[in-house]
Amino acid sequence: MHDPTPDTSLGSFATVLAGELPGTWTSTYHPDRSGLDVVTDVVWDMNEVAEALAKHPMDHCAVLQRADGTRLFVAEQPGRAEGYLIAALAPADAPAEAFRGVREPDGIAVDADPFSAAEHLTFDLLPRYYVAAHQVLKNTEHLTREATAEERLVMTWSDGALVVDEPDRADVTRVLTDHGFVLDTARSVLVLPGDDTARQAASVRATGERLSALGIDTVLHHPQTRPALGTTPVAPPSPSVASPYRGR
Repeated sequence: MHDPTPDTSLGSFATVLAGELPGTWTSTYHPDRSGLDVVTDVVWDMNEVAEALAKHPMDHCAVLQRADGTRLFVAEQPGRAEGYLIAALAPADAPAEAFRGVREPDGIAVDADPFSAAEHLTFDLLPRYYVAAHQVLKNTEHLTREATAEERLVMTWSDGALVVDEPDRADVTRVLTDHGFVLDTARSVLVLPGDDTARQAASVRATGERLSALGIDTVLHHPQTRPALGTTPVAPPSPSVASPYRGR
């Protein structure tokens, strides 16, 4: 049976609240302003909690954290003898660009009862946080794929030679020329001749190792084969003509 008169001081409130939420949570009380800006700067709110922080700088707060990284900010409601503001904290380590277009899971005001507050969080704030955090995660994955695609150098076979579009980076160009690639200024490409295939293969391996040290992947690309000159591609079979009538 719950204690009908729980201790409503901020630290005690947050500790009891952590035990009532689904999953395993820890509660950390921050008793003064030392390092508090690190917490308040990532409060994921553009509504009531953000307004309170802007008008009434907090002197202390509590942070609840679950093992999966979910974090909640807990502070007293300014101007009220009782009651708390609770908001999610933005996911850690996500780039700022990943939050673009994602609606903040605005926080809520709760009474000084950790048991009813836990219900409000479980059925209101936390579901909205999960949706927003999932969108940020997907955006982060997309940004990571884009960054990886940019750090890739493609070598294309052409009549036994390897051709690379002239890189924007001078250090990458230097790696290529150090290992036998010759700049063709007319086409803005670098070419590694295939007259000596053993030497060509050694150059490719050495180039790949040095580019890998720069964080760049090397990809060998074979162009699509085309029909030989003077030949006609085989036409695909004509589709059968369906009857205008359908049986039942």
